[in-house]
Amino acid sequence: MWVVIVIGVVVLFAVIFIYNSLIAKKNQVKNIFGTIDALLKKRYDLLPNLIATVKAYMQHEKDLLREITEMRAKAVSGRMSDDEQVVLDNKLSKMLGGIMVAVENYPDLKANENFMQLQRTMNELEEQISAARRAYNAAVTTYNNAVEMFPTNLAASMMGYKTKKVFEISPEQRENVDADKIFEN
Repeated sequence: MWVVIVIGVVVLFAVIFIYNSLIAKKNQVKNIFGTIDALLKKRYDLLPNLIATVKAYMQHEKDLLREITEMRAKAVSGRMSDDEQVVLDNKLSKMLGGIMVAVENYPDLKANENFMQLQRTMNELEEQISAARRAYNAAVTTYNNAVEMFPTNLAASMMGYKTKKVFEISPEQRENVDADKIFEN
């Protein structure tokens, strides 16, 4: 009789541990995504200043700047899923990299104090976003492992938990930025 009670208590504690572990992992992913969201909001708030400064020097880059502005508006609309936000963020990161490369060809813009401060702020923010993405990917990997590995996968399945996507860059973003293409009309 005592053996059955002890086994029952051990099983109960195992179930409680698994349940709490899954909840903690899910909440960690949510928390880190919230950090990324806050950093992206900060980035989107800085973009109008960067765009206004760059516009004064780069009139022929209107299409690129317009597209960044449209993506910013879409990003802050609040109507995007996590996956859509990941895709938009990756596209925006690539475009911002293109602007920074384009700046190399505009010495007056590089010397502009306001632009230099914006560029430093954007670089710092991009580093923070990159660190937050790494933390997010680590948390998602831990969460996905729990959702897919036995025995936590049984509880995750009963709780309706599904795997989440990690932040990944597109193959185009893995390529070096070609400054010549930026200036083609």
